[in-house]
Amino acid sequence: MAEFSTSLEKPDSRPAGGLAAAMGRPAAQAPTGRAALSIRNLTKTYASGTQALKGVSLDIAEGDFFALLGPNGAGKTTVIGIVMGLVTKTAGTVSVFGHDIDRDHARARKFIGVVPQELNFNIFEKVMDIVVNQGGYYGIPRKVAIERAEEILHPLGLWEKRWEVSRTLSGGMKRRLMIARALVHRPQFLILDEPTAGVDVELRRGMWDYLRSLRESGTTILLTTHYLEEAEQLCKHAAIINHGEIIASGTIKDILARLKSERVTLDLAAPAAQQAAALLAGYRPVVVDPSTVEVEVDEGRGIGPAVVTLQDNDIPVQMVRPKSGRLEEVFLRLTSGNGGAP
Repeated sequence: MAEFSTSLEKPDSRPAGGLAAAMGRPAAQAPTGRAALSIRNLTKTYASGTQALKGVSLDIAEGDFFALLGPNGAGKTTVIGIVMGLVTKTAGTVSVFGHDIDRDHARARKFIGVVPQELNFNIFEKVMDIVVNQGGYYGIPRKVAIERAEEILHPLGLWEKRWEVSRTLSGGMKRRLMIARALVHRPQFLILDEPTAGVDVELRRGMWDYLRSLRESGTTILLTTHYLEEAEQLCKHAAIINHGEIIASGTIKDILARLKSERVTLDLAAPAAQQAAALLAGYRPVVVDPSTVEVEVDEGRGIGPAVVTLQDNDIPVQMVRPKSGRLEEVFLRLTSGNGGAP
């Protein structure tokens, strides 16, 4: 493939307008208030007889940051495949900004940008080529695609790498390149399938900031992730799917409210975790290390009596802190085969 002329290079400064300009609404703007994605009674049975989806219904509002969560094999990939037109559904309806994916697939597809879990670009192409050539698939003139690529590559930290062959990029940069490619046609609905898989903590936090800015610019985002902290930090609404069925949905706050108990970490002033666990048997304790014990506090009970019990037995508590990952705890309880009761 021919290289871009160096005359196309511009001074290394962020274009005026920033991300908001880069994510301006396309000509086919969806009416405000319309659901970005509406799924009704979606089923999928494969030729093998495996029923991957069992009547899934789901709505994602325009401008939302929505998490679709579930264990491996739960049906997340099948849902995304059907929305993208890569998997044929057995029954049900799917519409994107009001456009049915069966009757008006081409129009519905233009609203969508997708970042798959697997890297699937040509590793021998340059960064700029990958982004600009993607625009060609959507009929975007090359000159316009180059301008958009510049606007997108700057905030993603890829501008300095724009003329480098993509195989030389770090893992995190390759992930960001996948996002850049998905954004060049300015989709109103972005699907992110495990976007930070294998990315280190610092880079993941940076990508979180960028994804928040995308949503603030008006982009609706559907996220699948196994990092449940990620969903808790980024998303307003979520649905949990298991064995092809939605078993919980609503705001993150509503889903967290299903916890009738909460894990609390007690940092002890001295290594006495075994003794503390024995004294707090009613709190279902778990010894983390010689100076740390986790306890489970039931709704309405409070941690105060436990702390007093330890202090009365000469085991002072240095710090009390809620255990992180409350969404993970709900998720595990709902998908553990206990009937869905947290």
